[in-house]
Amino acid sequence: MLERKDLLGLIDATAEEITAILDLAQQYKDRIKQGEKKMSYLEGKTVTVLFYENSTRTRTSFEQAAKYLGATTINIVAGNSSVAKGETLVDTGKTLDAQKNDFIIMRHPMGGAPYLLAKTVRAGVLNAGDGINEHPTQALLDMLTMREHFGTLKGLKVAILGDIKHSRVAKSNLFALKTMGAEVYMYAPQTLIPTGLDKLGAKICSSREEALDNADVVMGLRIQLERQQAGNFPSLGEYAANYGVDEKLLALAKPNAIVLHPGPVNRGVELTSGVIDHEQSRIEDQVLSGVAVRMAVLTLLNEYREYQKNGGNKQ
Repeated sequence: MLERKDLLGLIDATAEEITAILDLAQQYKDRIKQGEKKMSYLEGKTVTVLFYENSTRTRTSFEQAAKYLGATTINIVAGNSSVAKGETLVDTGKTLDAQKNDFIIMRHPMGGAPYLLAKTVRAGVLNAGDGINEHPTQALLDMLTMREHFGTLKGLKVAILGDIKHSRVAKSNLFALKTMGAEVYMYAPQTLIPTGLDKLGAKICSSREEALDNADVVMGLRIQLERQQAGNFPSLGEYAANYGVDEKLLALAKPNAIVLHPGPVNRGVELTSGVIDHEQSRIEDQVLSGVAVRMAVLTLLNEYREYQKNGGNKQ
């Protein structure tokens, strides 16, 4: 059980909470691999997926997670809803609350939006990405994939390269990996490194070689052209040549290192096709980890709701 109503970020998550999520997610992942896709832990519950930004992986992953657990799912695309008519986030939340939703999974282009919604509704709110702030379940699925491969997170060297400035994935990974005892090394053009990141515990590297040297995990991040202004780097081709990772650079990492990417991948930009399709790549495995992690978070948050409903007494 998580002793909280919502999962909004990992900046304040404890090692115990992260471990509880990963332990349950591993159980779910093993069950899914064995073909078990129909469970009843959320039977009778309603989960609404409310996305103000486009998404394929995260949206379908949350939908699958809720359905595997037996919940009724409702899918709302903000552009096709009353939001397009000017309805505020608070009013949308009040409407969903009046409909007795149990969970609202939200992605929003503005940082902090899920926090506002969580204050407004009785439903549990799960942050599926807010602006350039956080994307907690993505970091958790990354960590599940790492832990499954290495057996632990403590002591791992995780190299993160790409558009760090605009990456909510990088921030959530940094917060949680540091909590779990891993070391996080980051490299990008100076224009894509936010100030103060080192004070949060990241090791800012001066070269790709420094970041990749003896790394256990190599994580590429997508260049988010939709979130940035021109001038952060000359061109995608020059970015790939000076900041991307190819097989020669990957060889600097440990022999048993793994390659991760939150997707979608810009082939030949942050990672070459040879790295994406490399035997050390776990990018496809991250997809199943995502379903399992989101199942675990929903289950644990629901346990807390039931605990609260029963006056703080465990059933």
